[in-house]
Amino acid sequence: MIQIIETIEAKEAFLKKLEVRGNMDTGEYALAAKKIVDRVRSEKDAALFEYTAMWDCPEIHAGNVKVSVEDMKAAYDTLEPELQEAITLSAARIESFHQKQKQNTWIDVKENGEILGQRVTPLEKVGVYVPGGKAAYPSSVLMNVIPAKVAGVERIVMVTPASKDGQLTKEVLAAAYIAGVTEVYKIGGAQAIAALAFGTETIPKVDKIVGPGNIYVTLAKREVFGYVNIDSIAGPSEILIVADESANPTFVAADLLSQAEHDQLASAVLITTSKALAEKVQKEVARFYEIMPRQEILSASLANYCAIVIEPSMESACELANAIAPEHLELAVTAPFEVLTRIKNAGAIFLGHYTPEPVGDYMAGPNHVLPTNGTARFFSPLGVDDFIKKSSILSFTKEALMPIGKSIVRFAESERLFAHALSVQVRLDEEVK
Repeated sequence: MIQIIETIEAKEAFLKKLEVRGNMDTGEYALAAKKIVDRVRSEKDAALFEYTAMWDCPEIHAGNVKVSVEDMKAAYDTLEPELQEAITLSAARIESFHQKQKQNTWIDVKENGEILGQRVTPLEKVGVYVPGGKAAYPSSVLMNVIPAKVAGVERIVMVTPASKDGQLTKEVLAAAYIAGVTEVYKIGGAQAIAALAFGTETIPKVDKIVGPGNIYVTLAKREVFGYVNIDSIAGPSEILIVADESANPTFVAADLLSQAEHDQLASAVLITTSKALAEKVQKEVARFYEIMPRQEILSASLANYCAIVIEPSMESACELANAIAPEHLELAVTAPFEVLTRIKNAGAIFLGHYTPEPVGDYMAGPNHVLPTNGTARFFSPLGVDDFIKKSSILSFTKEALMPIGKSIVRFAESERLFAHALSVQVRLDEEVK
Protein backbone atom coordinates (compact mmCIF):
# COMPACT_ATOMS: atom_id res chain seq x y z
CA MET A 1 0.00 0.00 0.00
CA ILE A 2 1.07 3.64 -0.34
CA GLN A 3 3.88 4.57 2.07
CA ILE A 4 4.30 7.67 4.23
CA ILE A 5 7.81 9.16 4.05
CA GLU A 6 9.08 11.35 6.87
CA THR A 7 12.88 10.94 6.94
CA ILE A 8 15.39 12.56 4.60
CA GLU A 9 16.97 9.17 3.84
CA ALA A 10 13.66 7.61 2.82
CA LYS A 11 12.79 10.63 0.67
CA GLU A 12 16.13 10.50 -1.16
CA ALA A 13 15.73 6.78 -1.81
CA PHE A 14 12.23 7.31 -3.21
CA LEU A 15 13.37 10.18 -5.47
CA LYS A 16 16.16 8.01 -6.88
CA LYS A 17 13.59 5.34 -7.68
CA LEU A 18 11.47 7.94 -9.50
CA GLU A 19 14.48 9.08 -11.53
CA VAL A 20 14.98 5.64 -13.08
CA ARG A 21 11.26 4.89 -13.46
CA GLY A 22 10.61 3.67 -16.96
CA ASN A 23 14.32 3.20 -17.73
CA MET A 24 14.19 -0.20 -19.34
CA ASP A 25 16.51 -1.96 -21.74
CA THR A 26 14.88 -1.19 -25.09
CA GLY A 27 17.59 -2.78 -27.21
CA GLU A 28 15.52 -5.74 -28.44
CA TYR A 29 12.46 -3.58 -29.05
CA ALA A 30 14.53 -0.91 -30.81
CA LEU A 31 16.01 -3.45 -33.22
CA ALA A 32 12.54 -4.79 -34.02
CA ALA A 33 11.17 -1.27 -34.57
CA LYS A 34 14.10 -0.35 -36.82
CA LYS A 35 13.58 -3.49 -38.92
CA ILE A 36 9.91 -2.62 -39.42
CA VAL A 37 10.70 1.00 -40.28
CA ASP A 38 13.42 0.01 -42.76
CA ARG A 39 11.20 -2.50 -44.53
CA VAL A 40 8.26 -0.12 -44.87
CA ARG A 41 10.59 2.60 -46.10
CA SER A 42 11.97 0.37 -48.86
CA GLU A 43 9.02 -1.90 -49.69
CA LYS A 44 6.19 0.58 -48.92
CA ASP A 45 2.66 -0.89 -49.16
CA ALA A 46 3.89 -4.46 -49.51
CA ALA A 47 5.58 -4.39 -46.09
CA LEU A 48 2.90 -2.17 -44.55
CA PHE A 49 0.06 -4.57 -45.27
CA GLU A 50 2.13 -7.63 -44.47
CA TYR A 51 2.70 -6.30 -40.95
CA THR A 52 -0.92 -5.19 -40.69
CA ALA A 53 -2.11 -8.69 -41.59
CA MET A 54 0.32 -10.22 -39.11
CA TRP A 55 -0.66 -8.15 -36.07
CA ASP A 56 -3.99 -6.46 -36.71
CA CYS A 57 -6.36 -7.57 -39.46
CA PRO A 58 -5.47 -9.81 -42.42
CA GLU A 59 -8.34 -8.44 -44.48
CA ILE A 60 -7.04 -4.87 -44.69
CA HIS A 61 -5.49 -3.86 -48.01
CA ALA A 62 -4.98 -0.77 -50.13
CA GLY A 63 -8.59 -0.87 -51.32
CA ASN A 64 -10.22 -0.71 -47.90
CA VAL A 65 -7.64 0.80 -45.56
CA LYS A 66 -9.01 4.33 -45.83
CA VAL A 67 -12.06 5.41 -43.83
CA SER A 68 -14.40 7.80 -45.59
CA VAL A 69 -15.74 11.01 -44.07
CA GLU A 70 -19.20 9.49 -44.46
CA ASP A 71 -18.15 6.57 -42.24
CA MET A 72 -16.79 8.99 -39.64
CA LYS A 73 -20.08 10.87 -39.69
CA ALA A 74 -22.04 7.62 -39.41
CA ALA A 75 -19.99 6.65 -36.34
CA TYR A 76 -20.82 9.98 -34.73
CA ASP A 77 -24.53 9.56 -35.52
CA THR A 78 -24.62 6.19 -33.73
CA LEU A 79 -23.30 7.57 -30.44
CA GLU A 80 -25.71 8.06 -27.59
CA PRO A 81 -26.74 11.73 -27.28
CA GLU A 82 -24.95 12.25 -23.96
CA LEU A 83 -21.62 11.15 -25.45
CA GLN A 84 -22.19 13.22 -28.59
CA GLU A 85 -22.73 16.24 -26.37
CA ALA A 86 -19.66 15.47 -24.24
CA ILE A 87 -17.33 15.10 -27.25
CA THR A 88 -18.73 18.21 -28.94
CA LEU A 89 -18.44 20.28 -25.76
CA SER A 90 -14.89 19.06 -25.14
CA ALA A 91 -13.88 19.89 -28.72
CA ALA A 92 -15.32 23.40 -28.45
CA ARG A 93 -13.49 24.09 -25.19
CA ILE A 94 -10.20 22.72 -26.55
CA GLU A 95 -10.52 24.89 -29.66
CA SER A 96 -11.35 27.99 -27.62
CA PHE A 97 -8.29 27.54 -25.42
CA HIS A 98 -5.91 26.89 -28.30
CA GLN A 99 -7.19 29.83 -30.34
CA LYS A 100 -5.53 32.03 -27.72
CA GLN A 101 -2.15 30.46 -28.50
CA LYS A 102 -2.08 31.57 -32.13
CA GLN A 103 0.83 33.71 -33.26
CA ASN A 104 0.86 36.17 -36.13
CA THR A 105 3.47 37.20 -38.65
CA TRP A 106 5.09 40.52 -37.71
CA ILE A 107 7.21 43.09 -39.53
CA ASP A 108 9.30 45.93 -38.06
CA VAL A 109 10.16 48.69 -40.55
CA LYS A 110 12.76 51.33 -39.64
CA GLU A 111 13.24 54.75 -41.23
CA ASN A 112 16.62 53.81 -42.78
CA GLY A 113 14.98 51.06 -44.83
CA GLU A 114 15.88 48.14 -42.56
CA ILE A 115 13.05 45.60 -42.35
CA LEU A 116 13.06 42.73 -39.87
CA GLY A 117 10.28 40.33 -39.03
CA GLN A 118 9.02 36.83 -38.55
CA ARG A 119 6.69 34.87 -40.78
CA VAL A 120 4.49 32.25 -39.12
CA THR A 121 3.18 29.46 -41.34
CA PRO A 122 1.43 26.18 -40.48
CA LEU A 123 2.87 22.79 -41.32
CA GLU A 124 1.30 21.37 -44.48
CA LYS A 125 0.69 17.76 -43.43
CA VAL A 126 0.54 16.22 -39.96
CA GLY A 127 0.12 12.59 -38.94
CA VAL A 128 -1.77 11.69 -35.77
CA TYR A 129 -1.34 8.26 -34.19
CA VAL A 130 -4.23 7.00 -32.05
CA PRO A 131 -3.90 3.73 -30.09
CA GLY A 132 -6.41 1.03 -30.95
CA GLY A 133 -7.13 -2.48 -29.78
CA LYS A 134 -9.68 -2.89 -27.01
CA ALA A 135 -9.21 0.66 -25.72
CA ALA A 136 -10.82 3.77 -27.20
CA TYR A 137 -9.28 7.20 -26.75
CA PRO A 138 -11.46 9.87 -28.36
CA SER A 139 -9.91 12.46 -26.03
CA SER A 140 -6.50 11.72 -27.56
CA VAL A 141 -7.94 12.44 -31.01
CA LEU A 142 -9.29 15.83 -29.91
CA MET A 143 -6.15 16.89 -28.06
CA ASN A 144 -3.80 16.06 -30.95
CA VAL A 145 -5.95 17.17 -33.87
CA ILE A 146 -7.59 20.41 -32.74
CA PRO A 147 -4.37 22.38 -32.09
CA ALA A 148 -3.22 21.42 -35.59
CA LYS A 149 -6.52 22.64 -37.05
CA VAL A 150 -6.25 25.90 -35.12
CA ALA A 151 -2.70 26.36 -36.40
CA GLY A 152 -4.00 26.07 -39.96
CA VAL A 153 -2.70 22.63 -40.95
CA GLU A 154 -4.60 21.72 -44.13
CA ARG A 155 -4.08 17.95 -44.18
CA ILE A 156 -4.35 15.90 -40.98
CA VAL A 157 -3.82 12.18 -41.48
CA MET A 158 -4.93 9.90 -38.65
CA VAL A 159 -3.76 6.30 -38.31
CA THR A 160 -5.13 3.81 -35.82
CA PRO A 161 -5.03 0.00 -35.75
CA ALA A 162 -8.21 -1.92 -36.49
CA SER A 163 -9.53 -4.89 -34.57
CA LYS A 164 -9.16 -8.43 -35.94
CA ASP A 165 -12.41 -7.99 -37.85
CA GLY A 166 -11.19 -4.77 -39.46
CA GLN A 167 -13.32 -2.37 -37.41
CA LEU A 168 -12.45 0.86 -35.61
CA THR A 169 -14.17 2.03 -32.44
CA LYS A 170 -17.02 4.38 -33.16
CA GLU A 171 -15.92 6.77 -30.40
CA VAL A 172 -12.56 7.35 -32.07
CA LEU A 173 -14.11 7.84 -35.51
CA ALA A 174 -16.71 10.20 -34.06
CA ALA A 175 -13.99 12.28 -32.42
CA ALA A 176 -12.08 12.36 -35.72
CA TYR A 177 -15.21 13.66 -37.44
CA ILE A 178 -15.80 16.37 -34.83
CA ALA A 179 -12.14 17.43 -34.76
CA GLY A 180 -11.93 17.72 -38.54
CA VAL A 181 -9.49 14.95 -39.45
CA THR A 182 -8.85 14.98 -43.20
CA GLU A 183 -8.43 11.24 -43.62
CA VAL A 184 -8.23 8.11 -41.47
CA TYR A 185 -6.31 4.90 -42.24
CA LYS A 186 -6.79 1.58 -40.47
CA ILE A 187 -3.15 0.85 -39.73
CA GLY A 188 -1.15 0.91 -36.52
CA GLY A 189 2.12 -0.03 -34.88
CA ALA A 190 5.64 0.88 -35.95
CA GLN A 191 4.63 0.22 -39.55
CA ALA A 192 2.11 3.08 -39.42
CA ILE A 193 4.78 5.47 -38.12
CA ALA A 194 7.13 4.44 -40.94
CA ALA A 195 4.39 4.89 -43.52
CA LEU A 196 3.69 8.43 -42.30
CA ALA A 197 7.38 9.29 -42.17
CA PHE A 198 8.35 8.08 -45.64
CA GLY A 199 5.06 7.65 -47.50
CA THR A 200 3.81 4.59 -49.36
CA GLU A 201 1.63 4.08 -52.42
CA THR A 202 -1.39 4.46 -50.13
CA ILE A 203 -0.30 6.54 -47.13
CA PRO A 204 0.90 10.13 -47.63
CA LYS A 205 4.21 11.35 -46.22
CA VAL A 206 3.71 13.96 -43.50
CA ASP A 207 5.86 16.66 -41.92
CA LYS A 208 5.26 15.77 -38.28
CA ILE A 209 3.88 12.82 -36.29
CA VAL A 210 2.12 13.22 -32.95
CA GLY A 211 0.16 10.96 -30.64
CA PRO A 212 0.80 8.22 -28.05
CA GLY A 213 1.45 4.54 -28.66
CA ASN A 214 3.08 1.39 -27.30
CA ILE A 215 6.82 0.86 -27.04
CA TYR A 216 7.15 -0.12 -30.72
CA VAL A 217 5.33 3.04 -31.80
CA THR A 218 7.45 5.15 -29.46
CA LEU A 219 10.73 3.66 -30.68
CA ALA A 220 9.62 3.95 -34.32
CA LYS A 221 8.97 7.66 -33.74
CA ARG A 222 12.48 7.99 -32.37
CA GLU A 223 13.81 6.11 -35.40
CA VAL A 224 12.17 8.43 -37.96
CA PHE A 225 12.93 11.67 -36.11
CA GLY A 226 14.95 13.87 -38.44
CA TYR A 227 13.13 12.64 -41.53
CA VAL A 228 10.01 14.09 -39.95
CA ASN A 229 9.41 15.95 -36.72
CA ILE A 230 7.73 14.25 -33.75
CA ASP A 231 6.02 15.52 -30.61
CA SER A 232 8.06 13.79 -27.89
CA ILE A 233 9.11 10.47 -26.41
CA ALA A 234 6.53 10.13 -23.66
CA GLY A 235 7.12 8.29 -20.40
CA PRO A 236 4.73 6.78 -17.82
CA SER A 237 1.96 8.99 -16.43
CA GLU A 238 2.31 10.83 -13.13
CA ILE A 239 0.57 13.13 -10.69
CA LEU A 240 1.91 15.15 -7.79
CA ILE A 241 -0.38 16.78 -5.23
CA VAL A 242 0.76 19.53 -2.88
CA ALA A 243 -1.73 19.74 -0.01
CA ASP A 244 -2.16 21.43 3.34
CA GLU A 245 -4.54 20.74 6.22
CA SER A 246 -7.46 22.22 4.25
CA ALA A 247 -7.42 19.36 1.72
CA ASN A 248 -10.17 16.74 1.67
CA PRO A 249 -8.46 13.33 2.20
CA THR A 250 -11.13 11.54 0.17
CA PHE A 251 -10.58 13.88 -2.78
CA VAL A 252 -6.81 13.55 -2.55
CA ALA A 253 -6.89 9.75 -2.35
CA ALA A 254 -9.17 9.51 -5.38
CA ASP A 255 -6.91 11.86 -7.35
CA LEU A 256 -3.82 9.81 -6.51
CA LEU A 257 -5.53 6.64 -7.71
CA SER A 258 -6.65 8.36 -10.94
CA GLN A 259 -3.03 8.24 -12.11
CA ALA A 260 -1.85 5.12 -10.30
CA GLU A 261 -4.36 3.03 -12.28
CA HIS A 262 -2.75 3.89 -15.65
CA ASP A 263 -0.04 1.22 -15.51
CA GLN A 264 2.52 -0.40 -13.23
CA LEU A 265 5.01 2.42 -13.82
CA ALA A 266 2.58 5.24 -13.06
CA SER A 267 3.53 7.57 -10.22
CA ALA A 268 1.26 9.32 -7.72
CA VAL A 269 2.86 11.45 -5.01
CA LEU A 270 1.34 13.55 -2.25
CA ILE A 271 3.51 16.20 -0.61
CA THR A 272 1.89 17.65 2.47
CA THR A 273 2.68 19.75 5.50
CA SER A 274 0.06 17.88 7.55
CA LYS A 275 0.83 14.49 9.08
CA ALA A 276 -2.83 14.14 10.04
CA LEU A 277 -3.84 14.56 6.40
CA ALA A 278 -1.16 12.07 5.32
CA GLU A 279 -2.54 9.38 7.60
CA LYS A 280 -6.13 10.01 6.52
CA VAL A 281 -5.19 9.86 2.84
CA GLN A 282 -3.29 6.61 3.38
CA LYS A 283 -6.44 5.07 4.89
CA GLU A 284 -8.64 6.40 2.08
CA VAL A 285 -6.32 4.99 -0.59
CA ALA A 286 -6.53 1.58 1.10
CA ARG A 287 -10.33 1.83 1.26
CA PHE A 288 -10.71 2.79 -2.39
CA TYR A 289 -8.23 0.13 -3.48
CA GLU A 290 -10.55 -2.59 -2.25
CA ILE A 291 -13.30 -1.53 -4.67
CA MET A 292 -11.13 -0.70 -7.71
CA PRO A 293 -11.21 -3.11 -10.68
CA ARG A 294 -7.57 -2.59 -11.77
CA GLN A 295 -6.00 -3.93 -8.57
CA GLU A 296 -3.10 -5.73 -10.23
CA ILE A 297 -1.90 -2.47 -11.79
CA LEU A 298 -2.65 -0.44 -8.68
CA SER A 299 -0.78 -2.75 -6.35
CA ALA A 300 2.39 -2.46 -8.45
CA SER A 301 2.32 1.31 -8.92
CA LEU A 302 1.35 2.02 -5.31
CA ALA A 303 4.13 -0.17 -3.96
CA ASN A 304 6.90 1.18 -6.19
CA TYR A 305 6.26 4.70 -7.43
CA CYS A 306 3.65 6.22 -5.13
CA ALA A 307 4.22 7.86 -1.77
CA ILE A 308 3.06 10.45 0.72
CA VAL A 309 5.90 12.79 1.66
CA ILE A 310 5.66 15.00 4.73
CA GLU A 311 7.44 18.34 4.44
CA PRO A 312 7.98 20.90 7.23
CA SER A 313 6.75 23.92 5.24
CA MET A 314 4.90 24.89 2.08
CA GLU A 315 8.14 26.42 0.80
CA SER A 316 10.01 23.10 1.05
CA ALA A 317 6.99 21.28 -0.40
CA CYS A 318 7.14 23.51 -3.50
CA GLU A 319 10.91 23.07 -3.78
CA LEU A 320 10.43 19.30 -3.88
CA ALA A 321 7.61 19.64 -6.41
CA ASN A 322 9.85 21.73 -8.66
CA ALA A 323 12.63 19.15 -8.38
CA ILE A 324 10.26 16.35 -9.46
CA ALA A 325 8.77 18.53 -12.27
CA PRO A 326 5.58 16.47 -12.62
CA GLU A 327 3.32 15.96 -15.59
CA HIS A 328 0.23 16.87 -13.50
CA LEU A 329 0.46 19.06 -10.40
CA GLU A 330 -2.52 19.67 -8.12
CA LEU A 331 -2.41 22.44 -5.51
CA ALA A 332 -4.95 21.31 -2.89
CA VAL A 333 -4.27 24.18 -0.53
CA THR A 334 -6.06 27.10 1.13
CA ALA A 335 -4.48 29.74 -1.15
CA PRO A 336 -3.62 27.96 -4.42
CA PHE A 337 -2.90 31.12 -6.42
CA GLU A 338 -0.40 32.24 -3.79
CA VAL A 339 1.33 28.86 -3.85
CA LEU A 340 1.29 28.96 -7.67
CA THR A 341 3.88 31.76 -7.60
CA ARG A 342 6.40 29.27 -6.16
CA ILE A 343 5.88 26.66 -8.89
CA LYS A 344 8.38 26.63 -11.75
CA ASN A 345 8.21 23.13 -13.24
CA ALA A 346 4.98 21.32 -14.14
CA GLY A 347 3.19 20.21 -17.28
CA ALA A 348 -0.26 21.29 -16.09
CA ILE A 349 -1.20 22.93 -12.79
CA PHE A 350 -4.61 22.30 -11.23
CA LEU A 351 -5.63 24.88 -8.61
CA GLY A 352 -7.95 24.29 -5.69
CA HIS A 353 -9.99 21.47 -4.22
CA TYR A 354 -12.44 21.21 -7.12
CA THR A 355 -9.99 20.97 -10.03
CA PRO A 356 -9.09 17.27 -10.22
CA GLU A 357 -6.76 16.06 -12.96
CA PRO A 358 -9.51 14.34 -15.06
CA VAL A 359 -11.02 17.80 -15.69
CA GLY A 360 -7.91 18.49 -17.73
CA ASP A 361 -7.97 15.10 -19.41
CA TYR A 362 -11.38 15.58 -20.93
CA MET A 363 -13.09 18.92 -20.67
CA ALA A 364 -11.21 22.00 -19.43
CA GLY A 365 -9.58 22.94 -22.74
CA PRO A 366 -5.79 23.00 -22.13
CA ASN A 367 -3.98 20.14 -23.79
CA HIS A 368 -3.55 16.88 -21.90
CA VAL A 369 -0.48 15.87 -23.93
CA LEU A 370 2.11 16.86 -21.33
CA PRO A 371 5.82 16.43 -20.57
CA THR A 372 6.60 13.44 -18.33
CA ASN A 373 9.54 12.04 -16.33
CA GLY A 374 10.78 15.44 -15.16
CA THR A 375 10.92 16.92 -18.65
CA ALA A 376 8.55 19.69 -17.57
CA ARG A 377 11.81 21.42 -16.61
CA PHE A 378 12.29 22.21 -20.30
CA PHE A 379 9.27 20.93 -22.30
CA SER A 380 5.77 22.36 -22.64
CA PRO A 381 2.32 20.86 -23.31
CA LEU A 382 1.34 20.12 -26.91
CA GLY A 383 -0.12 23.23 -28.48
CA VAL A 384 -0.53 25.36 -31.58
CA ASP A 385 3.22 26.13 -31.62
CA ASP A 386 3.88 22.46 -32.35
CA PHE A 387 2.15 22.76 -35.70
CA ILE A 388 3.71 25.93 -37.05
CA LYS A 389 7.12 26.95 -38.29
CA LYS A 390 8.70 30.37 -38.21
CA SER A 391 10.82 32.04 -40.86
CA SER A 392 12.92 35.11 -40.13
CA ILE A 393 12.50 38.03 -42.55
CA LEU A 394 15.42 40.37 -43.32
CA SER A 395 15.64 43.27 -45.79
CA PHE A 396 18.38 45.94 -45.84
CA THR A 397 18.73 48.90 -48.14
CA LYS A 398 22.17 50.30 -48.93
CA GLU A 399 21.60 53.01 -46.35
CA ALA A 400 20.75 50.42 -43.70
CA LEU A 401 23.74 48.15 -44.45
CA MET A 402 26.52 50.74 -44.54
CA PRO A 403 26.54 51.73 -40.83
CA ILE A 404 26.94 48.12 -39.63
CA GLY A 405 28.92 46.72 -42.57
CA LYS A 406 32.40 47.15 -41.06
CA SER A 407 31.27 45.41 -37.86
CA ILE A 408 29.98 42.45 -39.86
CA VAL A 409 33.29 42.18 -41.74
CA ARG A 410 35.29 42.30 -38.51
CA PHE A 411 33.06 39.69 -36.88
CA ALA A 412 33.37 37.33 -39.87
CA GLU A 413 37.15 37.71 -39.98
CA SER A 414 37.39 36.86 -36.26
CA GLU A 415 35.78 33.51 -37.10
CA ARG A 416 38.13 33.10 -40.10
CA LEU A 417 35.20 33.01 -42.46
CA PHE A 418 36.74 35.29 -45.05
CA ALA A 419 34.18 34.70 -47.79
CA HIS A 420 31.52 35.84 -45.33
CA ALA A 421 33.52 39.03 -44.83
CA LEU A 422 34.00 39.40 -48.59
CA SER A 423 30.26 39.17 -49.20
CA VAL A 424 29.75 42.37 -47.19
CA GLN A 425 33.04 44.06 -48.07
CA VAL A 426 32.32 44.13 -51.82
CA ARG A 427 29.17 46.07 -51.05
CA LEU A 428 31.08 48.53 -48.87
CA ASP A 429 33.70 48.92 -51.62
CA GLU A 430 30.99 49.65 -54.17
CA GLU A 431 29.81 52.53 -51.99
CA VAL A 432 33.36 53.97 -51.88
CA LYS A 433 33.56 53.98 -55.69
